[in-house]
Amino acid sequence: MVERLRKLVESARFQNVILAVIIINAIVIGMETSPAIMAGFGSILHALDTIAIVIFVIEILLKLCVYRLKFFKNGWNIFDFIIVGVALLPTGGSLSVLRALRILRALRLVSAMPKMRKVVQGLFAAIPSMGTVIILLGLVFYIAAVMATKLFGDSFPQWFGSIGSSLYSLFQIMTLESWSMGIVRPIMEVYPWAWGFFVPFVLVTSFVVLNLFIAIIVNAMHEETDEEQAAQRNEILEEIRALRREIKAIRTDGSNPPLHDTAR
Repeated sequence: MVERLRKLVESARFQNVILAVIIINAIVIGMETSPAIMAGFGSILHALDTIAIVIFVIEILLKLCVYRLKFFKNGWNIFDFIIVGVALLPTGGSLSVLRALRILRALRLVSAMPKMRKVVQGLFAAIPSMGTVIILLGLVFYIAAVMATKLFGDSFPQWFGSIGSSLYSLFQIMTLESWSMGIVRPIMEVYPWAWGFFVPFVLVTSFVVLNLFIAIIVNAMHEETDEEQAAQRNEILEEIRALRREIKAIRTDGSNPPLHDTAR
């Protein structure tokens, strides 16, 4: 019975059904935000949402029956368990804010699609390496914020009147959101040389440090892929070795027939 459930849970058809339910449920939750749609099809949408929750619960129960405690050794299983658990929380009264968390079920697409899992695993694998880049970026921001506060704080206190406001303004400049017409050009009307401060800051933060983040993430994804391929190769090699041992054992048994057969 357990083996049949295992084959069912691990089958491609079962996974595709769950993936389709996740997508449909995400669309339904989005449609529930429209008052016009809810006025005409509210009961149908609620029914579809309930059916989706039931399917998710059945899926989790099936996996618990198959894997038992091993279910919680897989991080993606724990992720699915938490997402489904949030869906079962009451959303009435003071907990009505939890209704907004229902859209988190769409995140199950990450665990349902292997390629998306690789992307997320790569991001998490890159976190330790990103720490050094974050420290470097923070140091650049702190130095630039102190300089900007000293240089432009008196004339433009709304942007650089304090360390906090300078950090926020520099963050806006780093994202290139209205940095030239909104901040730098008005400052250059008072300080014509201000471009000599802001242009190097943009080059360092937007085009150098942030590209380091991208390089680290891409490298981490490649490493995750290489590790997965290495594990698959090792598994295949182990199966080949086991097959060779079985063939060798069969040949050994065949080359040493019983004594009574030899006498005949």
